[in-house]
Order: sequence, then C-alpha cells, then structure tokens
Amino acid sequence: MDNTFSTYKIDDRSLIAFIKREIHNLALQLGFTPHRAGETDIIVAELTSNLIKYANGGELLYRANIEEGQNEIEIYCLDKGIGFENVSKIMNDGYSSSNTLGHGLGSIKRLSNDFQIYSMKNWGCVQYVKICEKPDFRLSDIQKGLYHKAIALNYPGEKVCGDGYHIKNLKKGFQIFVGDGLGHGVNAHEAVQLAVKAFKQSVESDPAEILRDIHSKVKKSRGLVATVATVDYSLETWNICGIGNINTRIYDGLENKTYTPYNGIIGHNIPRTLNNSVVPYKKHQIIIMHSDGLRTRWNLSDMNSIFKQSPGIIASALLKENIRGTDDATILVGKII
Repeated sequence: MDNTFSTYKIDDRSLIAFIKREIHNLALQLGFTPHRAGETDIIVAELTSNLIKYANGGELLYRANIEEGQNEIEIYCLDKGIGFENVSKIMNDGYSSSNTLGHGLGSIKRLSNDFQIYSMKNWGCVQYVKICEKPDFRLSDIQKGLYHKAIALNYPGEKVCGDGYHIKNLKKGFQIFVGDGLGHGVNAHEAVQLAVKAFKQSVESDPAEILRDIHSKVKKSRGLVATVATVDYSLETWNICGIGNINTRIYDGLENKTYTPYNGIIGHNIPRTLNNSVVPYKKHQIIIMHSDGLRTRWNLSDMNSIFKQSPGIIASALLKENIRGTDDATILVGKII
C-alpha cells in the first residue's frame, strides 16, 4: 500500500462534496461497511466545512493505511486561521463559536478511533483523525522505544513520490531510513524505492555501511540522497550518517542539534570515508528527519507546548509552516518513550 498522502487545498465550499465522495469511495474499497463509510462522511464534512467557515480555507491530507491488522483512513487537516485558546473546551459536544448546534469537533472525536488537535492563537490549527474499519477498535497502548509518524507528499501534480522512508525494528534496537530521489516523478520514485528495498535487505548495523550497501545497489538509477539513523539499546547510542541534504535534528529537552550529512549522491558518487555521528540515546528525545521539500529554518521552541504533542501533530505542525511546495516533501518524527 502506498504510504503517501493525497492532498487537497480547501478554499471553496464546492470542493467539499467532491472530497467527501472520494474518501467515501476509498472507505468502501477498504471494506468499511456503508454505515461506517457514512460516519466517515460526517467527519470529512465537519473538517472541511470548518476550514471554510473559520479559517478561510486550508489543506486536507488523507491516505489509506493498515495498522495492527486494521484497515484505516488517516486524515490531517491544516489551516492558518485565527486558532483556539482553549482546545479542550471546543472538543465538547454542544460547544459552538457560531451559534450552531455545536456538534462539530465533538462528533469527530466520537466517531473516530483517534482524534488529536493542536492550535495557537493567530497561528492556526492542525488536526489528526484516524478512522478504523471497526468503530470500536481499541488502539494498542504505545510501546516503549520509538513512537513515530511520517507524512509524505508528492510534488504537486505527480502521481508518485520521489521521497521514501522505512523503519526497521530489531531485537536490539531499530534503524531509520529517509531518502530523496533526485528530482521528482517516476525516476526519482524508482531510485528511492530501490534504496528502500536495499535498506530492508541490508544485514549491516552500521549506518555508514548501510549507505555503502545501498549505494552499490542503486547505481543504475537516477540516484538519491539519504540518511540512516540507528539505535542500539544495549549501547544506549544513536549512530547517524547521511549523504546529501536530508535534515536530521535531535531534541533533548529544549536543546537540539542538527547532524550535517556528507556531500554526494548515493548511486553515483559518495565519499571514500564515512563516519557516523554518535549520540547518547535517552528517553524523551525527539528525532526529526525531513527532505528538502521543507525549509530547514524552524524551531520547535517557537510553538507553545508542542513537545507534549504526538509525533503526528509535531510533523503536521512543521509541515504546515515550512513546506516549500516545489518538490516532494517527507517529514518523519519520532519520540523516545
């Protein structure tokens, strides 16, 4: 299943029926009952109409996904409206800021399997909704280790994404790959998918050696840039190595450090010497990795209470403020629990 999100800019009420029908059909294709697809309609209608009424438009991202054996639809809703000061208050059924019945966000919360919202006054709002095939499906508790979410978007107008990511969970730790095929479109997509396949198959544990492994297997492609970050639980360390402009940053409380990759193109020319950055691995750290589809001059500390939010909310908040719109865009956020 493709892990990229479809995206629509919502700036006119006439788009609502089209988007609602498209997501309704997706729900039926995933095996949702007609009743569950109808509940999905209500959620989409509330999200999109709120964008028009309160934010003068915004953006809706959605995709089909499978998690814990459940078919699901994930939705992010982003806007740059006036925002809210009291999120918990507006989540209650019956609350209205426009003298209506006030069933909006409360109904979204009730009908979805997961609903999260983050907002700041005069900044706007990001919302995350997960709609599982079974309305009563209970999501598993978050396990210790890496709790992550990623958002990948195609270059506007393209049908495939030239970015890619994958997380490999191992008994002794985990490995993260984020890559960006040169350019965009089919050739970039082919390059990054070859790299993801090589990453999955690699038996190496050292990031530098994993990148060399990938380099040897994508030489007939357009080439790509990528970063690999690994954790060994027993050593309590991160090892990070990158070639090209994948931005990688680790927050440890309010302090953060960006890890500079090497110059080069995987599949074409990489440095003879590759050394890993070694960093202590600690609880409550946040790792953020993204392609150059996002600007790099951002700081989580500029957003109130963002460190308390889930990886998906953090990723969507950064995406909302920093997407360039001139390339594929991927952002992966992980929190160490």
